Amino acid sequence: ENMLARNLRPTLKVSTRSFGSSPLCCESYTEKQAKLGRPVSPHVTIYKFPITALTSITNRVTGVALSVGVTSIGAMSLVGADVPALMSTIGDITVIGNLAKFSVAFPLVYHYMGGIRHLMWDRMPEMLENAKVEQSSYILIGAATAVSA
Repeated sequence: ENMLARNLRPTLKVSTRSFGSSPLCCESYTEKQAKLGRPVSPHVTIYKFPITALTSITNRVTGVALSVGVTSIGAMSLVGADVPALMSTIGDITVIGNLAKFSVAFPLVYHYMGGIRHLMWDRMPEMLENAKVEQSSYILIGAATAVSA
């Protein structure tokens, strides 16, 4: 066999390591990382999301909610339900009606206003500064809530 073929042949090296008397399988992840001197990142439940992340997530959730809602209304119409009468009946119940109206109005208004905000950012990139984006996030939440209520 020539020298080139011998140098190109893959080699497998396996190393073993003894872990001593303390089995690592029974330790928690945090304990293993502490023994290795590695920091552990904070868990998502104690992490404070920035307002811009929350408004982005809310925009996506409202988009999905609107899609599911419109699809559901369309499906009910296809199977013969009297959707206008159903919506009128739900709307006439005072407490449930107000909550139902808000649960339809808020996603629609929020998603629409969020889209307008993105169009503004596309047309005026100078608005994409951290402070201005954070301020517009608070304005978006307040305006959508006020218009929907």
